Amino acid sequence: MRVHFIAIGGSAMHNLALALHHKGYEVSGSDDAIFEPSKSRLAKYDLLPPELGWFPEKIDTQLDAVILGMHAKPDNAELLKAQELGLKIYSYPEFLYEQSKEKTRVVIGGSHGKTTITSMILHVLHYHDREVDFMVGAQLPGFETMVHLTEENDFILLEGDEYLSSPIDRRPKFHLYKPNIALISGIAWDHVNVFPTYENYVEQFEIFADSISRGGILVYNEEDAEVKRIAEAATAPTRKHAYSTPEYSIEDGETLLETPEGPMPISVFGKHNLSNLAGAKWICQHMGIDEDDFYEAIASFEGAAKRLEKIGETASNIAFKDFAHSPSKVAATTKAVKNQFPDRKLFACLELHTYSSLNAEFIKGYKGALDAAEEAVVFYSPEAVAVKQLEVISKEQIEVAFDRDDLIIFTDAEAFKTYLKQQQFDNAVLLLMSSGNYGGLDFDTVQELL
Repeated sequence: MRVHFIAIGGSAMHNLALALHHKGYEVSGSDDAIFEPSKSRLAKYDLLPPELGWFPEKIDTQLDAVILGMHAKPDNAELLKAQELGLKIYSYPEFLYEQSKEKTRVVIGGSHGKTTITSMILHVLHYHDREVDFMVGAQLPGFETMVHLTEENDFILLEGDEYLSSPIDRRPKFHLYKPNIALISGIAWDHVNVFPTYENYVEQFEIFADSISRGGILVYNEEDAEVKRIAEAATAPTRKHAYSTPEYSIEDGETLLETPEGPMPISVFGKHNLSNLAGAKWICQHMGIDEDDFYEAIASFEGAAKRLEKIGETASNIAFKDFAHSPSKVAATTKAVKNQFPDRKLFACLELHTYSSLNAEFIKGYKGALDAAEEAVVFYSPEAVAVKQLEVISKEQIEVAFDRDDLIIFTDAEAFKTYLKQQQFDNAVLLLMSSGNYGGLDFDTVQELL
């Protein structure tokens, strides 16, 4: 089967390209910008386009499918050629559904926690040598790609993103999967550039719950009032299973999970991660892993990349980075780190990087989000605001939004790096929260700061 990717360099797109290559498909692709690690990973399997740009001559009637990435524009020359020839054009989620129509589809949805829950489930299945197809939004230890597709596996595990499917398909990705088993972890308004109101955003999860195959199963976080309401109203699933945060304790910086066999030390920490673990346990049980086997496996789970990932440690200091950007996730992550290390001074640094977090109205939701930290820092780039064509945000607006008099604000990347270098960390925790890199911070060098 011949498949061509328009915008092959994206994180999700290049992983799907690799998965199809491993499956035996003939894969080609184009892009106008490809960065690491996509570049090296595509080159390893001779899938890296020889030159950057869009080339309509690559599109011909011998192609069985064209897969369109979000990075491409609706007037992309290759897309226009594919439409002119009447070729089958798939969005990323549409193609995944096409590959899994005959499988049991397990879809993990939620504004936050979905990558961690999907990663936990995959870790447990991998630990017990259970083979499944999958798509997850982070690189995991022991897995070469973030996408794995076969003909023979019965299950496919999909991280259900609510963002748009493609430039010409404005439906949220998770509306296309039609799960047999689904999970909703929590709802906190995000993607304000696409879903301008909270009600509009919540509606996407209602549609997701209604998209469950008849006779399907819905697992949901009953501690989230909006999720609980949606789950209880859903008519598509015939079975519903609520979960909540399990009992746990913290001793000397170590989290102990209460199990039927007694307290068990685990590597992940924070109330939100324990909640994620409870959801993952339910899904694993529906996939044939009993409770004892789940606990045995989850003890060795160390987290997904960029999700409270330890990036430096000395005898007296420790540093984490986390993908947190929405107000609820920033608050939960900051609180979790403080609870885990109550006797250490917490430096919490947040980069406002996403479209939502740079929105003048949206930032009002950050009130109190960094209150658990002794020292709170916010970094944002005025250039990023301009590129996203948003109204200018002032330092004063950010101070008011976070409602913290001692908030430190940086708009210059070098000034922020200098601040980090000047700190005399002593019995401290450095928490770096961003979906970006603070204007060029090399996270591999953070150990040197401690």
